[in-house]
Amino acid sequence: MSEIPETANGVVWQSSPPGSIYDYIRVASFSIGPDGLVDQWSLRAADLFGITAEQVRGKDPVEAFMPAELRPRGHRKVSEILDGKEWTGLVPFRTPGERGARGIAEVYVMPSETERGERAALCIVVDVRVLRRMETDLAASQAIFGQSPFGFLLFDTDLTVRRANQRFATVFGGSADEHRGRTVHDYLPRPEAERMTAALRRVLESGESVTDLQITGAVPGGSERRHWSVNLYRVHSGTGRPVGVAGLGTDVTRRQIAAREAASARRNLALLNEAGARIGNSLDLETTARELLDVAVPGFCDLASVDLYQGLLTGDEAPPGRADGSSAELRRVAFASAVSDAPLVNPGATLMSTGAPPAQRVAPPALPGTPLAGSGPALTGPGATPGCCEAAPIDMGAIHRYPFNSPCAEALRTGRLRSIPGADGSLVQSTLVVPMVAHDTVVGLVQFSRTKGSEPFGERDRALAVELAARAAVCIDNARLYRREHERALILQRSLLPPGDPEAAGLDIACRYLPGNTATEVGGDWFDVIQLPGHRTALVVGDVMGRGLRAAVAMGELRTAVRTLAQLDLEPAEVLSHLDEIARGLGTPTGGGQASRPAASRTRDPELSEVYLATCVYAVYDAVTRRCTFANAGHLPPVLVEPGEPALMLDVPPGMPLGVGGEPFEEVEVDLPEGALLALYTDGLVESRDHPLDEGMEAFRSALTDPGRPLEDVCDHVLSTLDTRHGEDDIALLMARIQGLPAEAVGDWRLPREPRSVGRARELARAQLTAWDLEPLVDTVELLVSELVTNALRYGEGEIRLRLLLDRTLVCEVWDAGLVQPRRRRARDTDEGGRGLQLVGLLSAGWGSRRTPRGKTVWFELPLPDGDALTEPTVDQLLSMF
Repeated sequence: MSEIPETANGVVWQSSPPGSIYDYIRVASFSIGPDGLVDQWSLRAADLFGITAEQVRGKDPVEAFMPAELRPRGHRKVSEILDGKEWTGLVPFRTPGERGARGIAEVYVMPSETERGERAALCIVVDVRVLRRMETDLAASQAIFGQSPFGFLLFDTDLTVRRANQRFATVFGGSADEHRGRTVHDYLPRPEAERMTAALRRVLESGESVTDLQITGAVPGGSERRHWSVNLYRVHSGTGRPVGVAGLGTDVTRRQIAAREAASARRNLALLNEAGARIGNSLDLETTARELLDVAVPGFCDLASVDLYQGLLTGDEAPPGRADGSSAELRRVAFASAVSDAPLVNPGATLMSTGAPPAQRVAPPALPGTPLAGSGPALTGPGATPGCCEAAPIDMGAIHRYPFNSPCAEALRTGRLRSIPGADGSLVQSTLVVPMVAHDTVVGLVQFSRTKGSEPFGERDRALAVELAARAAVCIDNARLYRREHERALILQRSLLPPGDPEAAGLDIACRYLPGNTATEVGGDWFDVIQLPGHRTALVVGDVMGRGLRAAVAMGELRTAVRTLAQLDLEPAEVLSHLDEIARGLGTPTGGGQASRPAASRTRDPELSEVYLATCVYAVYDAVTRRCTFANAGHLPPVLVEPGEPALMLDVPPGMPLGVGGEPFEEVEVDLPEGALLALYTDGLVESRDHPLDEGMEAFRSALTDPGRPLEDVCDHVLSTLDTRHGEDDIALLMARIQGLPAEAVGDWRLPREPRSVGRARELARAQLTAWDLEPLVDTVELLVSELVTNALRYGEGEIRLRLLLDRTLVCEVWDAGLVQPRRRRARDTDEGGRGLQLVGLLSAGWGSRRTPRGKTVWFELPLPDGDALTEPTVDQLLSMF
């Protein structure tokens, strides 16, 4: 089309300006000839599908774009279209540059005819993802515009109102649509309208925003002068073309009135500013109470005290609330005075002590000029200051209750301020009893008193007293919540980490954990030591992306999953594969509902996805063979230090992090020599903002130059030597020194598949136990070995292997080539067999079975005679097998 507008029959023809709808929607087209093959292919189609015209022209579109399972249906649709039927539908397609990822296209196919009258088809294609994104953006824009609590106007480039929200229409009358086409002259007096118009034009031309433009006017039908603060900014289309100016107006009439009264309230505002700076700097309850009084005395009052609920201070879940204003115990936690260092006392009120012994007091002589009339106590030194609710001095730290009918108890019950005049003969002029309310919960009580000669409390003073008490109450409640959450976080963290000195067969282990968030002491790094059958041990170190309690929860879920998968005795690569699926499910907002859907169609919250991405290295060490099998999911490689050799990083394929999915994990087997040192760690140990990862890794290896030292000393040396910048990230360090089982602690025999092997197995077991001086276990081991070997003969396959392992316990293993796992069952009364595994379960400390590369292994474990002996089975337990 021509760039110059042309007029024909009142219609202007011109090229679409920037910002056309076609700049947003990726519309592509292609045509299908009478033979059902692509004969025309637009450039937009090449860009959308990632296929050039040369690649697709003359090809079957069904074969080119559609998955194999949908092609029969696609061929039928093409036939129908060539017969003259229209069709609209969704078709998956390959996205260019995304490694084969697929998108969804909406295709509209229209039958057409060639010049020779043959039937063909024209296809219009739209990227559905773009449409959905536009729909979401439009919905979000509509929600922000329509639900704004402020007046919102959108001006066109000619400075007329294109759109107004309901809040603006509520103020200026009519419906939102009725304001379309108006100008600022329809709302404001001429001088203000011209100033507003100039500002709109300046924003539209320069693109510079205007904030807090003060405009004065009146609403329709009203005579009151109103003040508005207006913010203006230019609005652009997706291509950057200015389309108008947005205006956000806020009614600041009350603010203007308050500004005129600022002179009289300057002291209070300064006091509030000081309170904001000084109150709440500590998460300690008593310190926060003292900070409140440091602000209030003498700047606001002459005397003040703070009482907090005793349950709040002892760590209860929540304060007792308003209903217990007189029955709940309070503790005096802070007191300040500009005239004397004494608590508040009120004539005629009775203080109910809870039995807490008061501190020893010495009442000095009365202050000069203070009356000592019997109608009420006078101000007597540092031990008695007149107040509102107390008949006797309350010492700091004393626990007490207020009488039910006292103003203090009423303030606690109602959550409202009480103003009490001073008693006759008292130095106190008046007292404000203010409950400390945070989140609709009363946490304590503060009393502000002014002595005679000071300015009486006014309305602004009452409001300020409530504000001061509220600020302190929020800080105190935050301190309470912090203490509670901190305790819970510590319990969570400690429950998720293994004990301080984990034990494992053939390994000497030491570990360290340092959370990056020293305030909560929780993080996303973890390590674990899991004992497996056959004197094998699983070593795990992982790192959940993210920090704080949320990362710790994710870490706990993954750690629990690792322990569960490890107990299934899977290979390390299988463990990480299952853990990857679990992590992907944790990162899906709808939980398991989307876990079953194809990976390409899952929708995930980006924030959750980031939290539940994790790296992990999983290793299984066999103390008999001194062989360790590693599998890695995006984690840093393990470090091995052999005796007399420098530290080196093991070449373990890194793999993809957990939660990414789509890639298999590889395993690497490494023979570990006796006395070697194996180190697993997280990136917080070797990486920080100040130095790159390579430097940290080199420093880590250099710190392991003396692996012969005790492991605890090695851990401390590493943490003290490396510049870890602790606080930036969590640190987990797991070290293990190789101490394999000696050859004399292993008995290993292969038995032919014949009945006499049962007796031969008993003989071998008896001889081995005798050589180990374990005669007390001979009878039990003979019985259980014969049961396992008999089961291998009956239900297994191939050669039978018997192995006895002696370490902290005795482990017996029977291997065969069969794949069927043994299952414990209850035999019927008439069955002659079927009770062997029940007997194994009763007489052993534990038993089970696991897969092997060539079959299965059934094992049982017994404590050594000098350890905790097994309880002999009772008669009922033996009879339960029959």
